[in-house]
Amino acid sequence: MTTALRTEGLTRRWGPFVANSDISLRFAAGARHALIGPNGAGKTTFINLLTGYLAPSAGRVYFGDDDITGLPQHRRVKRGLTRTFQINTLFAGLTVLESVMLAIFEREGMHRIWFRTVARHHAVADEAMALLARLNLERDADRRTASLAYGKQRLVEIALALATRPAVLLLDEPAAGIPSAESVELFDAIARLPREVTILFIEHDMGLVFRFAERITVLVGGKVLTEGTPAEIGADPRVKEVYLGEAEHASAA
Repeated sequence: MTTALRTEGLTRRWGPFVANSDISLRFAAGARHALIGPNGAGKTTFINLLTGYLAPSAGRVYFGDDDITGLPQHRRVKRGLTRTFQINTLFAGLTVLESVMLAIFEREGMHRIWFRTVARHHAVADEAMALLARLNLERDADRRTASLAYGKQRLVEIALALATRPAVLLLDEPAAGIPSAESVELFDAIARLPREVTILFIEHDMGLVFRFAERITVLVGGKVLTEGTPAEIGADPRVKEVYLGEAEHASAA
């Protein structure tokens, strides 16, 4: 099976503190892969290393067969490695359609002239509408992004990420802060994305993880505890102990 993304011995430390330690993982092309673990497990640090937001203390990151360890974030996006966190502020004054069109113009290197020529670029508008339709946002195309419910704003963030035409999409807690019913709708939309897009996501809601993920990696203390299918992870006593311990600690607090 083709590998979309892999790491070899990926490590990040700050002085004596080691956030990630010797992480070697492979993510198959087209995978729906979840990264889970208790608070402080190093999940977001790992995503930051994949995207180039942080430089590793040791180890390598490979995108397909290419070593991208030294590439800056924007060049990784150009290669096809995109994270929703990279688009952390929606264009509040623009409509949903205009926002996605702007992301497409940015991809094509036309961001300096988009506001003068947007009405003439029917192909860009058609591509943007197709992305919105994929995420059930076409009815919101003419609404200002600031007026949307938070769950739909997260969908717009994903639409902006998809506008970069990613081969790998990294989602850092996409359902955080979203009511349960909206989070299910969000993940249903993600599940409909084409298999050409490999998805790696962090999520604390285990119901969503086991519903959506086809493979799960568990991080504990910055290291890989185990990896497997949802059935294998659900039956692993070590995983149950990790989450039971966290739940007991929270209830005691």
